[in-house]
Amino acid sequence: MGDHGPGTAAGALLTTYRQPGVVVTDHHFPVPLDHARPEGEQIEVYGREIVASGLGDAERDRRPWLVYLEGGPGFGARRLIGRQAWLDRALREFRVLLLDQRGTGRSTPANRQTLPLRGDAAAQADHLTHFRADSIVKDCELIRRRLTGDAPWTVLGQSFGGFCAVHYLSTAPEGLERVLVTGGLPSLDATADEVYAAAYPRVRRKNEAHFARYPRDAERVRAIAAHLLEHEVTLPGGGLLTVEAFQSLGILLGSGDGTHQLHHLLEGAFVPTPSGPALADAFLEQVQNHLSYAGHPLYAVLHEAIYAQGQGPTAWAAERVRAGFPEFDAAAALAAGRPVLLTGETVHPWHFTTDPALRPLRETAELLARRDDWTPLYDPDVLAANRVPVAAAVYHDDMYVDTAHSLETAAAIRGLRTWVTDEFEHDGVRAGGPRVLDRLLALSRDEL
Repeated sequence: MGDHGPGTAAGALLTTYRQPGVVVTDHHFPVPLDHARPEGEQIEVYGREIVASGLGDAERDRRPWLVYLEGGPGFGARRLIGRQAWLDRALREFRVLLLDQRGTGRSTPANRQTLPLRGDAAAQADHLTHFRADSIVKDCELIRRRLTGDAPWTVLGQSFGGFCAVHYLSTAPEGLERVLVTGGLPSLDATADEVYAAAYPRVRRKNEAHFARYPRDAERVRAIAAHLLEHEVTLPGGGLLTVEAFQSLGILLGSGDGTHQLHHLLEGAFVPTPSGPALADAFLEQVQNHLSYAGHPLYAVLHEAIYAQGQGPTAWAAERVRAGFPEFDAAAALAAGRPVLLTGETVHPWHFTTDPALRPLRETAELLARRDDWTPLYDPDVLAANRVPVAAAVYHDDMYVDTAHSLETAAAIRGLRTWVTDEFEHDGVRAGGPRVLDRLLALSRDEL
């Protein structure tokens, strides 16, 4: 198929193709690396436009735009096929743009292979200061003007995408027709330490719920932890499976079917060998798939920076705060005969020694952890005077985003309507699909 619609750059041709029930167009947008220097270096941001098949050109062009901001940081937009998940509902009325945020997916990737082009670790760290929500939203505003003729659009933000959406409301509300947030209302002022102090008790509760559902898994986890304390285990891709790395499989417990995925993983952990029980190759392969940051290194490198707002360096907050929760110490738990608890969405210095995708970025990550000049991301005064319709799904006891923090932020944004539910976990927009999006659209259309 040929190109159509507004171009992404002067003279650019757009690649268009079909999937079941949709027409897909690839867009490549040049944007400044540093928006304070718009004439300086340009990077590329990729977006995948999706419209319902069967629309004529005029009807397609009349459709309002919805831009989707993925969770993370560090993940490209989910590669949906056809009208999967929430897209089926969105395509009834919107022209959808699935955006790979800068540095992710097909948007000038930033990883262990590309970052050395920037120079040494200090240069890499300086470069990555341009990959937070503030720069992502400025990218969105440039892209919006190029696609819509300066008409406002709807933003759907999942998890970290919701953090970006709240920054959008703070800095460029004129670009927004409405905002929909799923599992992603951030605290407006909590430090990284406060975020993790609230997170560890939630993770403990998720462990307790898992072991109540699958009682034998408590002993399986203890057996694996004991084995890892006695043996050095290397994953198929060269990563080290330390006991702390194994514990981080608890990140699965925050998704809708994660507890079941974890159970299936644990039940096949060991096989008999001539030297005694060993961790099975199949188990290690699956563990590697869950733990490797090769596909999303910015998640690890920038994870604590998304909470930094001029309150000093983050300084490996998750690692420091964990010391105040001794129940997560695997060796102590084994010695005391207690369950070994898994951890959740936390990044630690040891990630940059155990994971081959992160090892070359260890010094870069250390410099970012020490940085103390991060600027604020949210403007409480602007949010208190908000005029943009906003609706947010807040998931009860969300493991990744603190529910109390989310509700405090909801109360601070004028007119924001919440749907608080325990029907879904953090990935409700995927699991609930059209129903979740339909609920939020209805809420957002109520009068302020």
